[in-house]
Amino acid sequence: MLRGFVTSIVLALVMPQLAMAETMSFGDSIGMLAKSCGAEIVANCRGVNPDSTRLKECLSRNRDVLTPQCQTDYLAAFDAIQKRVAARVTVANACSREIVKVCGGSTKETSKSIPCLISTPKGISNNCLKAVDDAGYR
Repeated sequence: MLRGFVTSIVLALVMPQLAMAETMSFGDSIGMLAKSCGAEIVANCRGVNPDSTRLKECLSRNRDVLTPQCQTDYLAAFDAIQKRVAARVTVANACSREIVKVCGGSTKETSKSIPCLISTPKGISNNCLKAVDDAGYR
C-alpha cells in the first residue's frame, strides 16, 4: 500500500514537469525523494495535491517531524528538479540558430526540434550540444 502511494506521488510529480551543468534526472530526483521521504509524505502530506510545489510546501511546513535524511534530500530533490527545468528552458536560447537553420523548426516550439538536434551533430554548436546534454535530452 505504502509503495503504491509513493509510486503515485512520484509519477504525479514527474508528469507535470515533463519537461546543470550536471543536472540530476527527474527520475533520480523523485527516486531520492521517495526513498528518503516516502513515510513522511504518507504520514504528513496525505490529501495534498501531489504536484511538486504543494508537496514541497507540505514538507516545509512539517519540517520539525521529518527525519534528518528527508530534510536534506527533499531540498536537494526539488533543487535538482528546478535545475533540470531551467536547463530545458536554456536549450531554446542556446540552440535558437540551430533550431531554425539546421532543423527548420521554430524557437516557439523547441521540443519539436529536439530529435533533430540530437541526431544531427553537423552544424550544431558546442554550446547547443552542452545545453541539450544538461537538459537530459541526450
